[in-house]
Amino acid sequence: MIATASGFVHPALGFYLLAFILPFVPGKGWKWLLLVPPIVAIWSVMTIAPGEYGQLTWLGQTLHFGRVDKLSLIFAQVFAIMSLIGMVYAMHVDDKLQHIMACVYVGGAFGCTFAGDYLTLFVFWEMMSIGSTFLVWLARNPAATRAGFRYFLYHTIGGLFLLIGLLMRYKAVGSLGFDHVDPSQMMAYDWMIMLGFCVNAAVVPLHAWLPDAYPQGTVTGSVFMCAFTTKTAVYVLLRGFHGVEVLAIAGTVMAVYGVLYACIENNARRILSYHIVSQVGYMVAGIGIGTAMTMNGAVAHAYAHILYKGLLFMGTGCLLYAAGTTKLDQLGGLAHRLPWVMALYMVAALSISGMPLFNGFISKTMTITGAAEAHRTWLAIGMEIAAVGTFLSVGIKLPYFAFWAKPANNKMVLKPIPLNMYLAMAMGASLCIAQGLYPDMLYRYLPFEMEEMYHPWTTWHVLQALLLLGFSGLAFYFTREIITPHAKTNLDFDYFYRLIGRGAYALVSKPLAWLDDHWTEAYRAVGLAGLLNLARGTVWFDTKGIDTVVDGSAYTVRNIGVVGAKVQSGRLQDYLGLTAALALGIFALVWYLA
Repeated sequence: MIATASGFVHPALGFYLLAFILPFVPGKGWKWLLLVPPIVAIWSVMTIAPGEYGQLTWLGQTLHFGRVDKLSLIFAQVFAIMSLIGMVYAMHVDDKLQHIMACVYVGGAFGCTFAGDYLTLFVFWEMMSIGSTFLVWLARNPAATRAGFRYFLYHTIGGLFLLIGLLMRYKAVGSLGFDHVDPSQMMAYDWMIMLGFCVNAAVVPLHAWLPDAYPQGTVTGSVFMCAFTTKTAVYVLLRGFHGVEVLAIAGTVMAVYGVLYACIENNARRILSYHIVSQVGYMVAGIGIGTAMTMNGAVAHAYAHILYKGLLFMGTGCLLYAAGTTKLDQLGGLAHRLPWVMALYMVAALSISGMPLFNGFISKTMTITGAAEAHRTWLAIGMEIAAVGTFLSVGIKLPYFAFWAKPANNKMVLKPIPLNMYLAMAMGASLCIAQGLYPDMLYRYLPFEMEEMYHPWTTWHVLQALLLLGFSGLAFYFTREIITPHAKTNLDFDYFYRLIGRGAYALVSKPLAWLDDHWTEAYRAVGLAGLLNLARGTVWFDTKGIDTVVDGSAYTVRNIGVVGAKVQSGRLQDYLGLTAALALGIFALVWYLA
């Protein structure tokens, strides 16, 4: 059951229903239907009480479609809000298939959020993979096609890790329940499940799919993708594996690694993709540390990140829509030509950088403070270093070379940007500012009880943020010649994937090809001759053996038939004589034997 008599309407229901009926809706007014599922989802999430809903027994298993608690509700809330912003941003798109796949994708994210067992989670997990793959492919160019295949392959492998883990777990404990695992008692199947989650969370070194695929997605599809895949993975890691030490270390590595690559990238959407790796690193680190403050920080940062990262991708999407490119070496001087895009983008850039007055400030500082209070000093320092790189690359480098630097092409023709794209960006920017000014808008929904409520608006927190941002600006001034974007592709761990590919190609094209050639010669010299001799022997046996027996039997039957035909003369006296002879023969035989 997806809906119950208690009034809970699963948010995924509206999206899947729209995906089903959209191909059959005629006319031009169908685009307004795109707003219905998000509005219903917001209403559902804001009105439902915590509890268990939508249980279904199937093949002896109880599937839980509606586990509603504070953790699932806060993620579902921001998913619903972002789905509305994303649909508004995409309303100008005439391609129905893009909207259908977006609905499949978003519906999968809601399904994962409310899943109470691993089987339900796995089904919706794969629905997300299918929908998001099409959001890459539907850009309909060779680069997107290749990136989509790599993306789908990567997520198929991640899904297999999850499937193997849940099957191993079911065999071991006889349950598919999705609950928290004690870090000190994790078994092999728990590690396998967590590994599958880490693929979607883009944990280094399992992250290369993200900066590969997201820049190639459709203008609107990448806005959805930046919000849901990694944050759904954050949710399931938080649900099942908080307190696992390896996540704390891996998350900090992600935070630093992502900004380092973002600083040297040229493609704006690729810069933002690496910053997804970095920002999700804060969340993964908070989950791994496992205190109430760091976990609430992870939740708050996921919420804020969805809003400002969606706004960042909407801004670069406007650049791609208007200018036809997001490569910084081909842009410049757009501040006066696209002033609203620049202004709304800067709201998101200041938010991700942790500038006071914006929502990144109230979420990122919570995780870093929680790490410091948990005496994880090196992790806190790593996240502070990442904060410097964030402002350097997204807050200064990207807007400087896109909007203010000397234009690479003074005669670039800009395509007019639809009003709905500006409206969606304004919605996201408003929420980024509102949450920064009124943190309780977000803090009231945080799921984990803390002994003392975190207060971001302290003198020390504000000074700390301003000092970091000031240092980042100074660093950009001295390194502006070094980080000038260049038209090149930077490889990270996909370098090793390519080495594996080249190795496999070399193995097939050289040693295996050599072996195949010599095997062919050996077969021609020995195997083929042997087969010919075997064929000759078969022919001889067929002729002299089988045919002799079959032909002899046929001749015998024919001769018996000839004799029988002669005996049947049709005269009565011949039959009486034959009967008498037969009777005498039988009598003689009996007499002889007696």
